[in-house]
Amino acid sequence: MSTYSDYKAANHYTTYTVKEPAELMQFLMNTISGISRTKAKEYLSQRMVYVNKEIITQYNYLLQPGQIVQVAKNRHKHAFSNPWVRIIYEDAFLLVVEKKEGILTNAMPGDRHENVKAILDEYVKRQSRAFSVHTVHRLDRGTSGILLFAKRRDIQKIFTDNWQDIVTDRRYVAVVQGEMEKDKGTVTSWISDNRMFISYSTPYDNGGKQAVTHYRTLQRKNGYSLVEFKLETGRKNQIRVHMHDLNHPIVGDHKYGSTVEAYGDRSNPAGRFCLHAYRLAFHHPITGEMLNFETPFPSAFTRLLA
Repeated sequence: MSTYSDYKAANHYTTYTVKEPAELMQFLMNTISGISRTKAKEYLSQRMVYVNKEIITQYNYLLQPGQIVQVAKNRHKHAFSNPWVRIIYEDAFLLVVEKKEGILTNAMPGDRHENVKAILDEYVKRQSRAFSVHTVHRLDRGTSGILLFAKRRDIQKIFTDNWQDIVTDRRYVAVVQGEMEKDKGTVTSWISDNRMFISYSTPYDNGGKQAVTHYRTLQRKNGYSLVEFKLETGRKNQIRVHMHDLNHPIVGDHKYGSTVEAYGDRSNPAGRFCLHAYRLAFHHPITGEMLNFETPFPSAFTRLLA
């Protein structure tokens, strides 16, 4: 016998059963009659697709036989929308988001300005959930890009205790001052803080933490370089300090070398700090599935090298 909840669900969602392995986007296009790729992307971006009752927004999410896919007939009244944060992926354990430049990941002591964690806390409360989110890693206020949050404290601890084993790829892209001398290279140093809490590095052990940054020059033009960074370690201000060491500070980074005195009115031609966390890949801490996320380079970066 059908219950009222079954009737209610049937009226709000169209339900499909997965019969063979397939990526979510392709499954939608093969299953829903007449759907276009644009419409399928819209369903995903507007958080209208559920797999086993969990919202999935990742287009290449791998479906397995027996899973239940539900597509909402209407966009949720309380769909997440925020000028600072975009949700890329969500399941019962994780939230992967893209943040804009100009907002902190977490609140600083005594700072009442909006921050990403507070925005996501409010989001999960609106869903009548009993938890807040837990920060897995951070980005500086001026840095845009991909951030990872856990929905449970034990999930956060799994990442904290096993970061090097779980996270397989973490990359940034930046526009730096001047044209890079090398196409690729590696910077290794020890990073510590001085009394003013400004990070500095030395090629020998200064009592701080060892930092290893691999870089690749993608483009040189107009007196700037577009550089990709792959982090072997994740130290505070690591990329900023290492680019300062190479005498190619990040555009807009007045704290670590991009000064008005050195560059005149070109000290911040993009109107922002030009560092973006564009790629993150990791093993799901519960399912073991490999998840890969990537965002486009900011348009402000490409304009400088146009």
